[in-house]
Amino acid sequence: MGMTMTQKILAAHAGLDSVKAGDLINANLDLVLANDITGPVSIGEFERAGFESVFDKSKVALVMDHFAPNKDIKSAEQCKTCRTFAKRFDIDNFYDVGEMGIEHALLPEKGLVVPGDAVIGADSHTCTYGALGAFSTGVGSTDMTAGMATGKAWFKVPSAIKFNLRNELSPYVSGKDVILHIIGMIGVDGALYKSMEFTGSGVASLSMDDRLTIANMAIEAGGKNGIFPVDDVTKKYLKGRTDREYTVYEADADAEYDAIYDIDLSQIEPTVSFPHLPENTHRIGDIDEIQIDQVVIGSCTNGRISDMEAAAKILKGRHVAKGVRTIIIPATQAVYKECIKKGYIDDFIDAGCIVSTPTCGPCLGGYMGILAAGERCVSTTNRNFVGRMGHVDSEVYLASPEVAAASAITGMISDPRIVDSPESRKAQKVAEKQEKKAEKVAEKQAHKAEKLNEKAERLADKADKLTKVEEE
Repeated sequence: MGMTMTQKILAAHAGLDSVKAGDLINANLDLVLANDITGPVSIGEFERAGFESVFDKSKVALVMDHFAPNKDIKSAEQCKTCRTFAKRFDIDNFYDVGEMGIEHALLPEKGLVVPGDAVIGADSHTCTYGALGAFSTGVGSTDMTAGMATGKAWFKVPSAIKFNLRNELSPYVSGKDVILHIIGMIGVDGALYKSMEFTGSGVASLSMDDRLTIANMAIEAGGKNGIFPVDDVTKKYLKGRTDREYTVYEADADAEYDAIYDIDLSQIEPTVSFPHLPENTHRIGDIDEIQIDQVVIGSCTNGRISDMEAAAKILKGRHVAKGVRTIIIPATQAVYKECIKKGYIDDFIDAGCIVSTPTCGPCLGGYMGILAAGERCVSTTNRNFVGRMGHVDSEVYLASPEVAAASAITGMISDPRIVDSPESRKAQKVAEKQEKKAEKVAEKQAHKAEKLNEKAERLADKADKLTKVEEE
């Protein structure tokens, strides 16, 4: 029996000719990652264990992104712990305020992951890098400690599910809708400890940003990892980002899969995940009127330049609904600069949004957009568990940047295909003209009323004076 793509990578890193699902292996690592939340825990264990060096300072990455810039004293101390450790061991890939970005957007952007790599990270969304044809998965902080010290990690080789993708996505539909559709179809435990392997003719039509989004949320289906084949899109993305040589692995024709799903990309519609699980998905056309209080566009799932472009396209020349707080978070400094260069920042601010420095911020209920009891948020993040973004009585609806931007404009969960249609924009302009005309009429009436009041006051004053004269 042949091997899946993931199994081939693990076999190579374990120095074995072949592996099968269920095997326990010890694999060499190409990169280990932690952030300002998980890093201090790993560092504490590292010091308690008495380790005196890291296995390779160029293969350790520490990214200060969750509570940075620091929101309070505790988060400042956590970042200081990582900063001190990075300085002590001269860690090459330490990213602090000014250089950092949201880790799972930053590392691919910096070219730190290439096809065929084996990567672990003390963050569950480390599975993102499977978009580049690498095996990457989240681990606990103690496994991260061992990885930093030894450059190795043990794994139980996962079985796999194959997703055959065909055709292309329709306008206003993106990778976020694809992965929400899949999670809604198989459930949050549908790929429990399995490799989610995406293949088929439809893969070529997906941008790298779409693939990164899909792989990012493999963990929301319970997956050990998500992985895409390496093709021209991958190679184009890597060009200029890295000079590392890499190995391209392909699944064997007789590889074994626990299940195979055929997905027609052209039939996927804008999809929204309702509280309080990512599997609670609904097509946009089936959603009744749901009023919202906040919109968040960003995160390691949807904070890349294509996400910013999608949101800006819908928000340009419009204004968010009154009472809807709209928070835009570019995932990296490079994305932020590109937004400035392309005028997206102006579009966002003119539309009534705020733009934040790169940070995970509200995604995990940290800061920069915490919800109060009873509030609802449409967010491009990846989880909507109870209390995820604030109060346990708040609600988070997961959606694409297109749906989020459209919803910000209307103040309710909305279909971007309708909100951004020529007819809708024309109707909005007509409404704006009517509103301005009504304001002018009201202003004239108010001015006329003011003049009448002034005249009435003068007449009353004159009458008072005549009365006094008569009395005298």
